[in-house]
This record gives sequence, C-alpha cells and structure tokens, in this order.
Amino acid sequence: MDAQVKQHYLADSPPTVVRLEVKSHFDNLTDPKLRKYAHYLSRAAFEGTRITLRQVSPESEPIYDLILELHRACDGNWSELAQKTNVSDEHLRYFLEYATQFLGNCGNYKGFGDSKFIPRLPVEAFQALASATPKTKAAFDLANSTGGGIYETDEQSRMHLGYPEGGHMTTYYPDSPSITKDEITAIGDLMEAKGLPLENTRLKKTESGDFQLLIASGVSSPPVRDRDLGDAEIFELDGKLKGKTLRLVFGDYREEMAKVAHSVKQAGLNAANENQKRMLDAYAMSFGSGSIEAFKESQRIWVKDQKPALETNLGFVETYRDPHGVRGEWEGFVALVNLERTRAFGKLVDSAEAMIPKLPWGKDFEKDKFLSPDFTSLEVLSFQSSGIPAGINLPNYDDIRQNLGFKNVSLGNVLSAKAPNEPVPFIAEKDLEVYRRCRDAAFEVQVGIHELLGHGTGKLLQETAPGEYNFDVSNPPISPVTNKPISSWYKPGQTWGSVFGAMSSSYEECRAECVAMALSCDFSILQLFGFGDGKEDLANEAGDVLFAGYLQMARAGLVALEFWDPKTQKWGQAHMQARYSILRTFLDAGGEFVKLSYTKDDLSDLEIHLDRSKILTHGRPAVEKYLQKLHVYKSTADFEAGKKLYDDITSVDEWWGTKVREIVLKNKIPRKVFVQGNTILNGDEVTLKEYEPTLEGMIQSFVERNV
Repeated sequence: MDAQVKQHYLADSPPTVVRLEVKSHFDNLTDPKLRKYAHYLSRAAFEGTRITLRQVSPESEPIYDLILELHRACDGNWSELAQKTNVSDEHLRYFLEYATQFLGNCGNYKGFGDSKFIPRLPVEAFQALASATPKTKAAFDLANSTGGGIYETDEQSRMHLGYPEGGHMTTYYPDSPSITKDEITAIGDLMEAKGLPLENTRLKKTESGDFQLLIASGVSSPPVRDRDLGDAEIFELDGKLKGKTLRLVFGDYREEMAKVAHSVKQAGLNAANENQKRMLDAYAMSFGSGSIEAFKESQRIWVKDQKPALETNLGFVETYRDPHGVRGEWEGFVALVNLERTRAFGKLVDSAEAMIPKLPWGKDFEKDKFLSPDFTSLEVLSFQSSGIPAGINLPNYDDIRQNLGFKNVSLGNVLSAKAPNEPVPFIAEKDLEVYRRCRDAAFEVQVGIHELLGHGTGKLLQETAPGEYNFDVSNPPISPVTNKPISSWYKPGQTWGSVFGAMSSSYEECRAECVAMALSCDFSILQLFGFGDGKEDLANEAGDVLFAGYLQMARAGLVALEFWDPKTQKWGQAHMQARYSILRTFLDAGGEFVKLSYTKDDLSDLEIHLDRSKILTHGRPAVEKYLQKLHVYKSTADFEAGKKLYDDITSVDEWWGTKVREIVLKNKIPRKVFVQGNTILNGDEVTLKEYEPTLEGMIQSFVERNV
C-alpha cells in the first residue's frame, strides 16, 4: 500500500474524547433495587465485550489484553512506563490515542465505517512499550501472529470488513478463507427453511468441505428441550453442496455467555415487575442455551414493558457488520428515562396515526393498525458496542413489530455530547450561525421521526403460510410506482433480511431517513418538539430547525464519502451510504435546490448551498418520490427493482470518488469516543464512578470495568 493511501488508515490524532454525562440522572435514581437492576444489566452488557472483539478481527482481543496489561504494569502512570521502556513522549501519546480509539470502537476496525486503523507510533516504539512485562510481550506477539496484526496493511482488501472470497476481514466465518458467498447463502436458505434464525451464529467451513454452525451459548451441550431445533444436529446438504454436511455446534463464546446469563439472573432478582422478570428469564434461557426463540420471547415481553424507569436491551442485535447481513453483533445498553424530553416524544406518538397517511403510499402498503409504541428519551448509563447510536428502534423482528409493536428510544446524552470548538467543514459562512444554533434540535426531530415513523411504518405483503396471505391475493394492491397490481410478495419463511440480504440494513436506514426528511417538513410535528406555532413559515424558528435539518443531511451525504472505498468499490457504513443517496436526491431535485459550490480546481473552497425557500417545493417532493419506490419495493419483496434503484443512486463515479472524496478526507473530523462511567456494587449499595474525558481516563474506565 502506498504511503498516501496508508495515511488514511492511521488512527485519529487526536481522537475526539467526550464524557457520556449521566451522573445527575443516576443521582435521582434513589431506589436501591433499581440501582442493583442497573448494575447487573450493565455487567451483563459489558461481559459481552470480548464477544464483540472476537466478532471484529482475530487480533482485537489480544490488543485489548495488551492495553489493559500495560495500564496494570504501570498502574496508570504512563510517563513512568515510557521512561522505563525508552519511548518518547510523542510516541507514548500516539499509543494512548490508538488505545483510546481502539476501546471506543471495541476493536481495530471502525465501528462506524468498518475500516481498519493502525497506530501512528512506529512498530519499534510499540514493541518497546510491550516489552514492559512477560504478559504484555505475549499479548503483543499474539496480536501480530493472527493473520491480521496491528500494523498489517499489505493487502488493502483486508483493511475492510467483508466476505472472505473478496479477501476482506471477517470473523463471522472463522478460519474459512475458502468459504464462498454462494455457500453462505445456501446454508442460510436451509436454516431459514428449518426455522432457525442466525443472529447468534457464526459459520465455519472445515478442511473436509463440511460446515459447522457455531451457536453462542453458555453451555456446549444444552438440553434438547431448550434447543430451537430439538435433537436435530447434523443436516445433509443438497444442490451444489450435495455430499457435504452441516453440524450445529453449541458453546461459541461459552465463557462470556455463561457470565452474561448469570448477571441477567442477578438482575432478575431486582426486577420492578413481572414483565421484567419474565423478560430476564427468557434472556437467561437464550444466552445459556443458544435459543433465538427464547430471545424473541424476551423481545415480545420487552415491548410490553411500557414506560420503565430504566430501559435496557441486549443480545446479538444489529447485523450491519456481517457481510451477509444476517448475523448480529453483540451489544447491550442500560439507560435512565429523561421525563421532560420523553413528554415531547409522547406527543409525537400520539400524532403518529394522523401523520402516517401523509407518507407517499396507500393503506394497502401500511400496517392494518399502528401499534402505538413506547417512545422515550434516555440518558445512557452503559452501552457496550462498537459504537453508540443516537436513537434506536427495536426489536428487529418484523413478525413482532407487525403483530405486537416496537419501542423507540432517543439517546439524549449521546445527542448532546460535544467537543469544544468543533469545526464544521462545507457549511457556508452565511449559514453557520443558524446551523450551529439549530443542529441539535434538528437532529432530535430527525431521530424521533426516523425511529418512530421510519422504522415503525410499513407492511410486508406476505404469504404467511401456504395459501394464506395478509392481503387480498385475488385482487392485489395497485403499486403507486407502476400503477399496476403488484406481482411479488414474501413467500412462507422469507423475511425482509433474507430476501434483501446484505443491502437490507442500509436500504432500511435510507427509507427511515427519507421518512424523517419528508415529515420534518410538517410544521405541526415541529410544533410538537416546541418549535413554532404549527403554521407553515420558513422564516420563523421552526423554519430555522427545518433548514438546519436539511442542511445537516446534505452535509452528512457529502462527508459520507469517507466511508466509500475506491479500491473495493464498497460502502463501509450503512447510514452513510443512505445519506449519500439522499444528497444525490437533493442535487437532482432541480431548481438549484442544492448545489455544491466551489471556485478552485482542488475543491478546497467546496461549500453546500441549499435554497431554504425551495425545501417544500423541491426538496420534499424529490425525497417523497424516492421514498415511495424504496418503500413499495420493500413491501412487495421486489429485490431486483430495489437493488437497481439503490445501486444506481449510491454509485460513486470518478469525480465523487476521487476529487470530492479527497477534500472530504482532508477535512475529516474524528468521530467521538465516549468515556463511560462504571457502576460499583459495595454490599447493597451501588455507586457510579466517572472518569475524566481524556485518553488516560478512557483506558482506566476499561481496566476498572474488569471484563
């Protein structure tokens, strides 16, 4: 890899380190049982840290051990360690920056972008630091003998997560360099037919050409009664894989899953109600035995646990990082309700049924009944994952969402976290004041609509069982895209994820973002959040928020190019691919609604110009036209049309991928790394220990988390 390309993979210097502020909300949590409930569920979430690390790369867990052991070796006195190992202050700082970014991403690939990052200090300096003790030396050697390594950059394809056959890094298909996408698909189809979801699995191809489905569970031989497929253990494969077998192997991440199940049971002793006890029992069953059916039961009960003082969810949840889009990454969170902000979201929920008909599809493509969800504004106490989102809509199972409902959460202390004096590239000087003043408010509106009315709307037209349909198959709905009766739908056993595969995550995020862009133009929604009087007026406070929201989305679509890899022609982040397509939609809206303005050949003065007066006349109609297609293709399982639409609008030509991307990379702002506190149990008392928002504070918080 040439030096200029390699430069883009260096760890941020410095990373943007901020504290996840939650102390005032935790102090208001005075019930000792609630504090214990929060403590044990935080433990359960973070006891999965090593699972997430192993889901990233083979070297991630040894690097994690190396960072923690180096801290222990010097008891946090890093200058003393540098002197002892003859490492310069600059090289020590580079190590601390790398370690902080590593911990914030729970691995050596970016949680937001899926590209590898490497330390800025020379390998010799890192090796000198690692010589401090036998344990640190062993961890360093192990990290560099895994096939990925801390500094390995020779194969650019391995600098990104993806399918093994493309030469990319993945540990969802461990020790299986010859496994193909077709083989992964064939086994996925078989398991779908058998009724076994794959979120908590990994797939391994053995030397003989047979396959093992590794199932995460706290025991290696769970009782047959607790298994999703009973005593079925070996399956004969057919088609191109005829003569090969698939064996179910339990006990993946066994030690970690057993610890998680134990902490969940301890939390259950402090549950506030019967729903929570039943939910935690189902969690414990799932994490102990590997049953996804038990996990789905936990989610059914979780949806019914309305308006708890403490909110939580954990498991193999989001499928963004599996190249095949079906296997989930471990994550878990515990958060406290912000009652004041929750009231605004409650008003949005109350208005939802009146807002849904304003979306660009008819009732045939919408749920028969909107299942009013719990929508809360939360302050995160603990969040274990490769990156903390600003909002969440769960569960991800369409059968639960369509029949029982879902929950939305907005993470307030994530939304509000800011580093001082953050620059804002690509926004014109004349727009900076309103942008800075209104961007947080605009983002809160966007997140709220995205989660509630984006992910929360839409019907999948299905043959639910042979010969049974959730629509009138003898008189099929008319597609608003083609003005003809629909001719495709989901067959028995098919799901949104299984039909749309690897593109499903980004496509769905795009659909939800477009819903937010369309409905944020409704001034009655802006009024619910406290902006304006409900009257359409682009010149008032509500107009400022709307303008900032559209400008923020346009800017996000531009900086998204950081996550496009010209070498592999791949997008590395689901949300950013979606936002790029929305910028392209803005640019194609006509009337010079949005344009990229520059006078210099190197684009160094590139700015986004967005005509505020045309948001309602050009911006919203363009978004709605795009949204209608996204939605109808999803509803009708029309993968071919959906793929063509999405591939076309997210394609990156040479100008975008070279010239524009280059100036985006030159103006790149490091993504935030959040320093989280730790709950500490002493007898029956639980306290919160916070840490300084510094490189050293980040590392100390992980050492004292002791996972």
